[in-house]
Amino acid sequence: MDGGCACGEIRYRLTSAPIFVHCCHCRWCQRETGAAFALNAMIESDRVEVLQGTPERVPTPSESGKGQLFVRCPTCKLALWSLYAGSGEAISFIRVGTLDDPDACPPDVHIYTATKQPWVVLPPDTPAFEEYYRRSKVWPASALARREAALA
Repeated sequence: MDGGCACGEIRYRLTSAPIFVHCCHCRWCQRETGAAFALNAMIESDRVEVLQGTPERVPTPSESGKGQLFVRCPTCKLALWSLYAGSGEAISFIRVGTLDDPDACPPDVHIYTATKQPWVVLPPDTPAFEEYYRRSKVWPASALARREAALA
């Protein structure tokens, strides 16, 4: 899967399918994106290949207080992916809307639905949680193994 920024300066490729896709409805993600939710595809950072340009890393506050890095285009400033303190450099959280075919990454789970916008209707066949959840109860074994290997 390929993706890029709005101005075309940055192009990237995911060299495998994502580990898992979160649709986060927390107020912090709403503020960060200026939208009703953030849609992030988690993937091992070594499986994100920059094809064109040099993205910049922008330290950004996070609700946890630990901060995160936004990987952005230096020209149009579009956020392409994030690196969160909990995963460090090992896991990238790709902004699904920056993929050329965002339809290829529907959410595997909806989180923090207690603060979702009331007009957002969640599909009944996708797991949804008012807060966070236990990965071991939701993720397939293959996804858990990939995350563990990346963090090792």
